[in-house]
Formats: sequence, structure tokens, C-alpha cells
Amino acid sequence: MDALTEAVVRGASAEELERAPVPADFTAAHIRQEDTGIFDGEADPDVRRSLRVGRVPMPALAPDEVLVAVMASSINYNTVWSATFKPVSTFGALRRFARGGGYPARHDQPYQVVGSDAAGVIVRTGAGVRRWKVGDHVAVNAAVVDDQDPVTHHDGMLGADQKAWGYETNFGGLAHYTVVRASQLLAKPGHLTWEETACVPLCGGTAYRMLVSDRGARIKQGDIVLIWGATGGLGAFAVQLVKNGGGIPVGVVNSEEKAKLLARLGCDVVINRTEIGIGGEVAAGADTVDRAKRLGRAIRAELGEDPHVVFDHVGRATFGISVIVARRGGTVVTCGSSTGYEHSFDNRYFWMNLKRIVGSHGMNLNEAAEMMRLVGLGAVAPVLSEVYPLAEVGEAARLVQTNRHTGKVGVLALAPSPGLGVTDPATRAALGEERLGPLRSATPQPAAVG
Repeated sequence: MDALTEAVVRGASAEELERAPVPADFTAAHIRQEDTGIFDGEADPDVRRSLRVGRVPMPALAPDEVLVAVMASSINYNTVWSATFKPVSTFGALRRFARGGGYPARHDQPYQVVGSDAAGVIVRTGAGVRRWKVGDHVAVNAAVVDDQDPVTHHDGMLGADQKAWGYETNFGGLAHYTVVRASQLLAKPGHLTWEETACVPLCGGTAYRMLVSDRGARIKQGDIVLIWGATGGLGAFAVQLVKNGGGIPVGVVNSEEKAKLLARLGCDVVINRTEIGIGGEVAAGADTVDRAKRLGRAIRAELGEDPHVVFDHVGRATFGISVIVARRGGTVVTCGSSTGYEHSFDNRYFWMNLKRIVGSHGMNLNEAAEMMRLVGLGAVAPVLSEVYPLAEVGEAARLVQTNRHTGKVGVLALAPSPGLGVTDPATRAALGEERLGPLRSATPQPAAVG
């Protein structure tokens, strides 16, 4: 173990971290350009075949960047996309980014370090970094934006050069070290462990923008919000945001086990779609209408009303139902399409009932900070369910790829064990382990800062 890594793991002071030399290379989960075609013609592109864990060169640091020693990360579905090279190979995005020259040219490599979440310790800062210093405990927001683009100062997600870190850039968070812009940093809540913190930024910020932000659905007190995939990473945060905002979350799941987990999250109404004949396969035409009517009847039987908002990130398999089941004047907000991008819906239910469809992507830094503030206050809990070591990142990603997970799947990087990183044990004790681990059957007792 090199001196800097040893110092980080030991919890050394900022002064000692600054003295320790930066290693020439580091361990990272990555994909290789040479593997791009390995899944051609295969029905099941198993990410365990393409995700490698090994040493990669340490990149140079730009003036507006920091080097973070990653204590923990988590799996997002974009890592599955990267590792399957679908719908497109992310090496194309790295080449386009590099064409700008200068520091972006570093990103065009025959490998890509993946991962769009991280929590860790700053070990170096670029010459232009002002608000952060070595030794700070941070989380990383996945949105990489151009602060010299005027529209970024209105909304970072509208910038033409906005990118998803660790997906459309190199040097992502599933690694011992990562390079990020200072404009991606968030302060780590002191009462959370490294792995709990790492599960918040991407899914938490995305759910916040979709539901709470004035760029999303703008939920209000009393709103009924239908949440597809309510025990997943996005859905579990959505349930809590709706509940905290005075709304009524209606969660859709596919098993009795997941229904019980939703109850622990405080979901007011839980619908097991298998019990009302709504399978996971893609419906079309009259079948879509029939499924939507069955779902609508189930919701009205519980609440007497149709949903004000439908939270949809599933895509092709659910979108046609979402458009129909939303009430007159209601809103469907969407941020993704894990079951397919080609959506179809009966436009009569849309235009004649004056509904809205809101596209939402990622989150700007303020939205990410607001979400982390709610977590810091204890108003929103992490949705961590399982934790894997970095050496087993393929297994962790496979769990997400095959939808056999709940909440967020964490990955330990430099943290030697779960439960480390807590610097505010009093707040943690006040909130309680059950509150902080709603999707875990057994929550490990955290140690002090590590």
C-alpha cells in the first residue's frame, strides 16, 4: 500500500495527507475498449465479463479539480450501460469530450473508470479551487457542467456540454481515487457512514429534481404520487420526498417482500402489480388501456382519487400506463427508460385530459445540495441495501443489471469495512439505526471516523 493510501485509510490529518506523495497508479473498476464487441449477438450481456478491477494510471489534476480518495461508491444503472456497451459504447463520449483539447484530452483512454457516485476524502486540490481543502469529507454529484457556459448559471442541466461523470467522462467513482471538478462537491453528512453517503447523490438528486424542483413536477401537500419501482434506488428516495412534502406516495412493486419494505419506508399505499394482473412485459394498444384501468381502480379503491403525479423511470413497459392513469390535468415525470426508449401511448388520454409530460435529467448542484441537506437533517434516509467490496464490483453490478436488488447497492473502495466515516455519532444515535437503514434487514453498528 502506498503512503497516501495508507494515510487515508488510517484517518491521517490534512497535513499528513498533503505530505504523502500521490501514487502513479491506483486500483479501479474499469472497462476496456478492446472488449467493446464481446456481447454482440448475445441475449444476456453479463457485466461480470466486462467489468475489470485493476491498476490504471493516475491522471493529472486540472486547476478546477480535486483528487478524492474514494472510501465508498455505489452502483447505478449507467454502469450497466457502460459495461454492456449499450445502447452505445461510452468510449465515443470520451472521444468527443477529448476533442476540446487541454485537460479534457486525458479522458480519451483505451479504458474507462466507471461509477457515478462516491464519498471520500479530498487529498489534493487544483490551483483554482477555493471552497474546498485537503482533508474535507465529501460526496460527489454526478453532473459535470461548464461554468463558462451562460446557461449553466440558469440551470446546469441545460448546458450543451453537461455530462454524467463516470459515464460520459473517465475517472469515475468505482475506484480508490477519482478526479472531479470542485463544482461537483457536496459536504458529507457527519452522521452517515461512507457507504450510506455514497448511495445518495445520483439517485437522491435525480428524485429531488423530478418531484420537488421547480423544473420537475413541483409536488405539493396532498398530491397523490404514483411511484413505479418504489423499492429501487430512485423509487425509495421518491417515496420519502413525497411523504415529507405532505403528499401521498403510492408505490408499485412486484412481490410481497418488496411490499413489506415499502411499508418500512412509510409508503401510504402499496400495490403489488402481479396481484392486479400488470406484469413486467411491454403492453400495447387495448392491453395497455386495460392495465391502466386496473391500476386506476386499485388506487381509487384506496384513496378515492387518481394520481396527481406519476413518477416513471421504467420506460417502455410502463409509460403508456402512466399517461392514462394520471388524473385530468396531471403530470407524468420521467428520467429514464430501463425497459426501452421507444415509448407508445394513446394520445387521446393525454391531450383531451390536459396532462403534462416532464422530462427530467440528473440534477444541478443546488438541487443536489438541497437533497443532501434533507439527508443531513435526517428528513430523508439513505436507501442502502447491500454492500460489496470493490473486488466484487461485477457481482454488485450484475445484481442491479438483473433487477434482483432493492434500494442502492454500495461498494467499498478504500474503506476497509462497512460502518466507518461517522463523525457525528450523537445525531446518528438520535435518529436511530432503524431509521437510517430502512431497506437493510440488519444494520451494522458504525465505528467512529475511519
